[in-house]
Amino acid sequence: MPHRLAPLFEGCTDVQADIDSRPADTADHAAETWRTVASYHPRRLTLTVSEAITETVSSATFRLRRPDGADLPPFLAGQYVGVFAGNTNRPYALSSSPASPGHWDLTVRRVPGGRISNHLVDTLSVGDTLTTTGPMGTFHHNPLFHGDDLVFLAGGSGVVPAMSMIRDIVDHGLDRRFHLIYGSRTPDDVIFHKELDAIAADHPNIRVHHVMAEPGHGWAGSTGLLTATLIKTLAGPLDGRMVYVCGPQALYPYALRQLEELGHPRRRIRFEANGAPADPTRQAHWPAGADPDSEVTVTAGGTSFRTRRGRPLLDALEDQGVRPEAACRSGECGLCRVRVLRGTVHTAEEAQLRMSDQRFGYTHSCVAYPVTDLDLDI
Repeated sequence: MPHRLAPLFEGCTDVQADIDSRPADTADHAAETWRTVASYHPRRLTLTVSEAITETVSSATFRLRRPDGADLPPFLAGQYVGVFAGNTNRPYALSSSPASPGHWDLTVRRVPGGRISNHLVDTLSVGDTLTTTGPMGTFHHNPLFHGDDLVFLAGGSGVVPAMSMIRDIVDHGLDRRFHLIYGSRTPDDVIFHKELDAIAADHPNIRVHHVMAEPGHGWAGSTGLLTATLIKTLAGPLDGRMVYVCGPQALYPYALRQLEELGHPRRRIRFEANGAPADPTRQAHWPAGADPDSEVTVTAGGTSFRTRRGRPLLDALEDQGVRPEAACRSGECGLCRVRVLRGTVHTAEEAQLRMSDQRFGYTHSCVAYPVTDLDLDI
C-alpha cells in the first residue's frame, strides 16, 4: 500500500505501477544481514594453534588460524579476544598486526595462580584447538582524537597491545610516531626484545626504551621505576601527546600519579582495562564493617549458594554453572551485566556503568561484590 501522502507527489501513479510490476522480493534480508554481522563480530570461534613460540621463560605466543584457512574477523591494533577454558574465560590482547588477517597471535604470560594463563602456557601445543570470542575492546588508536604522536607506558605483558600497534604502523606504513617505554623486572623478562629493538633501529618514527627494575650485571640502559623524571627524560615534553598505559594493576595508579606530576591532562591518558581490583576493600566506598571473608547467600538462575563477600560475583556464579556472557572481566564491556532484585553489592570503581543502572539495580558482575544476601536476575 502506498503511503497516504504519496498522491501529493507528481508521478506517484507511474512509480507505484512500476513497483507493482516487479517480481516479489522473497529474499530474507534480515538473515543475510545477521550473517554479515556475525562474520565481523562472531560470538564464538573455534581456532587451531598453528605455531607455539616461546617468548620468555614465563610467556609464549600462540598463532591461531581457522581450520579451513579462511581469514579471521578484522580487528584494531590493541584489541583483545576472550579465551575459553575450564568453564570460564579471560581476555587476551592480540599481538599480531591487523595487516595479517589469516591469523591471530595471542601472547600470554604466566600469572601466579592464573586459571587460564598457566593452562595455556603449560599445555597448549600445535594442533590444539581454542575457543575464542571475536575481537573486542576500546584500547586502540583513534586517529581523529589521539593524534599521530603517541607514548606507550608498558609493564610486563602490557607490551602485547603495544606490539600490535607497532606492527600495524610498520605493515601499513603509517605516518605515526610511537614511543614505547617498557618496564620489565629483568632483561630475561622482556617480551619481543629482539624484534622491538630491530624495528626501532629500522624505523626512526618508532622509539623503544627498556627500563629494568632488577638490571643485573652488564645492563647499560635505564633502571628503576617509570617515574615522572624518567618519563620526561626518555619521552621529552609530553605536550598533550596521547599516553597509553598497560601492565599490571599496580602500574595504573602509579603511572597516573607520575603523569599528573608532569602536568599531563587526564583526558590524554588511556588505560587498558585489566581485571577486577586485587583488593576491593581498599576502595573508599567499600562498606564499613563488611568482612570480605564472611559469606552471604546468592540466588540466581534457579540456584542458591554461599560465597565470600570479597569474591567477584561473576567468578562465584561460574563456579555454580551459572555463566553470564562475559568478555573484559574488568567492568568495561558490560556483557556480564546483571540486575540485583534484592540485596546490596559493592560495585567497584572500575565499572563503566550506564547512567540508568543505579536507578534500575544493574551492575557488572565481574567487578561486583555481594555485601548482603542477594537475589539476581541473570
